[in-house]
Amino acid sequence: MNLARRHIIPETDLPEGREVLEAGRALAKDWHVGPSVFLDFYQVNCEAQYKLRCMDSGRIMQHAHMGFRDKKKSVRAFEEIYESTEKQGVRVDRFGLCLDWSMGFPRAMRDSQLRGTGLILDGPEDFCEIANAAPAATHFGDFVLGFPGALENTQAALAAGSTVIGNLGQYFTFRLPDWNDDIAATNSTLQAIGLIAAQPVKVLVHSNLDDGFAAVFEDLASALGAAMLERYIIEDLCGARITHCFGHHYSTPLTRLSFQRALSTVSPNPGSMIYGNTTSYRGNDAENYASLGAYLLLDIVGQITCPSGHAINPVPVTENRRIPEIDEIVDAQLFAGQLTASGMDYLPIYNDAEVEQLANKLVTKGKDFYNATLTGFKEEGYDILDPFEMMLAMRRIGCRELERRFGQGRWDDESHRRVAIFQSDTVKEIEQLVAKNLQAIEPEDRNILNDSDIKVVVATTDVHEHSKMLIEGLFRELNIDVLDGGVSADTIDLARLAEQETADAIALSTYNGVALTYFSRLRDQLLEMGIPVPILIGGQLNEIPEESTNSLPIDVEDKLKKEGAFVCCGILDAIPILVNLSREKDAENSRRSATL
Repeated sequence: MNLARRHIIPETDLPEGREVLEAGRALAKDWHVGPSVFLDFYQVNCEAQYKLRCMDSGRIMQHAHMGFRDKKKSVRAFEEIYESTEKQGVRVDRFGLCLDWSMGFPRAMRDSQLRGTGLILDGPEDFCEIANAAPAATHFGDFVLGFPGALENTQAALAAGSTVIGNLGQYFTFRLPDWNDDIAATNSTLQAIGLIAAQPVKVLVHSNLDDGFAAVFEDLASALGAAMLERYIIEDLCGARITHCFGHHYSTPLTRLSFQRALSTVSPNPGSMIYGNTTSYRGNDAENYASLGAYLLLDIVGQITCPSGHAINPVPVTENRRIPEIDEIVDAQLFAGQLTASGMDYLPIYNDAEVEQLANKLVTKGKDFYNATLTGFKEEGYDILDPFEMMLAMRRIGCRELERRFGQGRWDDESHRRVAIFQSDTVKEIEQLVAKNLQAIEPEDRNILNDSDIKVVVATTDVHEHSKMLIEGLFRELNIDVLDGGVSADTIDLARLAEQETADAIALSTYNGVALTYFSRLRDQLLEMGIPVPILIGGQLNEIPEESTNSLPIDVEDKLKKEGAFVCCGILDAIPILVNLSREKDAENSRRSATL
């Protein structure tokens, strides 16, 4: 990729960041932090003040996350979770919401968009109703900042008394279905940041690193450097304040604890939360409780030894199978409260030396990545003092190219990538899963696929990329020609790619509750274009029916099969399908040769 500014940003009339920020700041006279039960109950003017108070007293905060589509149930969940845990002597300090991806669109456009399983809040009144259900801070994160609806959403969140608003990380890596106007998304996001910066109290811009660059970077040093780049943009260029979250994909104890220590060194503001290590949830409830206890204990020790203000996040053990219910969220919070009470008992056997050593190395290499990126951008003609230009350039260049150019690991000519200094747990786990699945494939099937010339488009229906990375890794090991269909891929783009490259199949990973609708659209477009290629689909095969009375997703696996999908409950389910495709293609090629 040519990184010269004229290639990445060819537009001649790009908005100036300073003017966009000023437009956002001007709105502060009408939009400001409103009252909330949480702020009144604890007599604080913002969540950051509350966090600092907890850090000073040694209190470890707890974060509860929920994902109900129904607003009334969400309000009831806030009330019941807070009251049930309070009765047992455990306090939930903050609540987070899984907002639907359609929330990223401007409000006037939402009704016409494909919807997932998350909560949809129509305006400030809905935000306020949720935020005032219990005396806990409300975290409006996913699909607020980073999208074309960012300004409207931020205005509503502020009015509801929320003072930690995200998710900036999603701006750099997520895209909405059928939306390609990244300038509009940047403009709305930067105006929202200007509005936040103009507030008379400290409102923190939240960024989940695991939803941004850290989800794709192979090197933890790059992930830390990305956090520093975000801080440079938000604080130095925009005059706001940033807070970072991580945790989904940090499973190795040393890695998880060291990254928390390193992040607290480069990010002086209190952290938002450390998300649960949900990728370790692969078993039943009993098995998942082992994972829950393992990562929570690390996070508790981290907050005792180096308080960073991050709330711990006990994820219910059912999350890998379905949306957890209210009582399951309560159980996880009580579990965390009990574990916290015994956390001090582990300190005598805790050895800080190795954690501190790795954290220091991460900070050093993270700063090197940060400096190399800014220097490289300046040399390529970017105005590194313009936040609009910086954000747009980073988004368009993308994670892999940024790490390829500015990462600090040595370059490997054979693989055409950098060798990570501190390999991320995500990449390590994907490589291990590829090797494990490869060994489970019958030698005969492996030989057939290795000798085949089939081409498969691999894509995701939404923003979750790791399953796609696993599929691509396994397919490449089997010598299958992988065609990159992208993340949050539009169905028409996949159909066109399949036609252009004469693909033999399309493999989809889905998560956000759109499995049946997305499949049907793609199938119909393929048939209309005369491309009857099979569609393999796996992941969370659920959806909320139009006629639903409880707004809960239902399993649509049987419906997908009836509609003609090749359902793959696991990645190995794809192998016999591809073997048959390969045999059929070989047979067809033989018939054609015989007629010549």
